[in-house]
Amino acid sequence: MTSRATEHISEIIGQIERLMEKGFAYETEKSVYFDESRFQDFGKLSHQSAGDLEKHRIEPDPAKRNPGDFSLWKKRQDGEEVTWDSPWGKGRPGWHIEDTAITETYFGAQYDIHGGAMDLIFPHHEAEIAQMEAASGKKPLVRYWMHTGFLNVKGEKMSKSLGNFTTIRDMLKRYDAEAFRFFVLMTHYRSPIDFSEDALQQAGRSLERIRQAARIIDENIEKVIASEYLQGYSEGEIADTDPGVALAKARFLEHMDNDFNTPYVLRAVFELVREVNRRINEKSITQKGLHEAKDLLAELGDIFGLHFSARDNRAAKTEEDITSSLIALLIFARQKLRENKQWQLADEIRSRMGELGIGIEDA
Repeated sequence: MTSRATEHISEIIGQIERLMEKGFAYETEKSVYFDESRFQDFGKLSHQSAGDLEKHRIEPDPAKRNPGDFSLWKKRQDGEEVTWDSPWGKGRPGWHIEDTAITETYFGAQYDIHGGAMDLIFPHHEAEIAQMEAASGKKPLVRYWMHTGFLNVKGEKMSKSLGNFTTIRDMLKRYDAEAFRFFVLMTHYRSPIDFSEDALQQAGRSLERIRQAARIIDENIEKVIASEYLQGYSEGEIADTDPGVALAKARFLEHMDNDFNTPYVLRAVFELVREVNRRINEKSITQKGLHEAKDLLAELGDIFGLHFSARDNRAAKTEEDITSSLIALLIFARQKLRENKQWQLADEIRSRMGELGIGIEDA
């Protein structure tokens, strides 16, 4: 669902009015401002002191009570065309009030998770906390804040201004969507990610290693005689979860509970893959254990929106595979044309392929 500030002007005005009634906002000739000094917890998310906050001059206005006071409603300036009516005259909402008015409409005064990039902690998220907690009287606004690291290219933040920007839509024309998702999971969400074609290709190869392991598990489930795998196990051990699978599941839960530490989760997945492969070669895993390993890979893949299991493998072919397949298809089509004595079209295909650097010699 997409919510637009222009569709919530009445809610924005209502929230500003409540802040003014409670003494957290005031009006000047230029704007309606939030009074930062009235909210004692301002800076608690970014862990800044009052002295640190004084260094930030957010908006110049000699009529402001405090240098850091930010606009809730900006009054119309000369030349501005897009404005709305309000109790303070025509104008438009400030940046921060838009978000809290919208979230309060749909989530209420408090909710569980709020996300965003690291550069939004201050001032945007600090301002959201101040506005909503001051207006509602409830704390905290959000129980869990999740701030992501920047997406970098060669160490620089990806941005249009630097010319190193690419869209998801363009990227997916060249790469498998699940390989990109795996690439993102390989880095903790709070850490910066350095995007490169090599890194994305490596992620695709790593994902394929897990899928190959799932295929091997499937093959062994089908071909192995169960009795061979059950040798040396007591009935109680057979009834329990396979120890390798149980350890992998425990590590998954441990690392996900530790601030969604996905790189360590993937490490646990690869440890499971290596362990299962080793025990398949040594014939020391039960058929029940193979089924449990297969089910766990499928379950973990579902959690991450990936297809780890062989049955659900939808890995896209590489560009090299696609190119080879297309060349083979053209050669096959040209051969059929020659068999039907359509020499002119067959020669045209050979000529066009030659222009692409693909030579064909008829024996």
